[in-house]
Amino acid sequence: MTETKLKSTINCPNCGHRKEEEMPTDSCQFFYECQGCGDMLRPKEGDCCVYCSYGTVACPPIQQNKPCC
Repeated sequence: MTETKLKSTINCPNCGHRKEEEMPTDSCQFFYECQGCGDMLRPKEGDCCVYCSYGTVACPPIQQNKPCC
């Protein structure tokens, strides 16, 4: 079994700002404020959280093939 990664780099689709963040393991993150442009990112349709939509690594439940939030 592969170790669950807890860090993901969020890439803002509006300004290109990138920031590595530690993902929560006990909840989904539905909102993320970009520190570059200030836009509030929300998950794309069909994704459970901002990490699955804009991160370099999917959230922990998805990595573990479990249902997310």
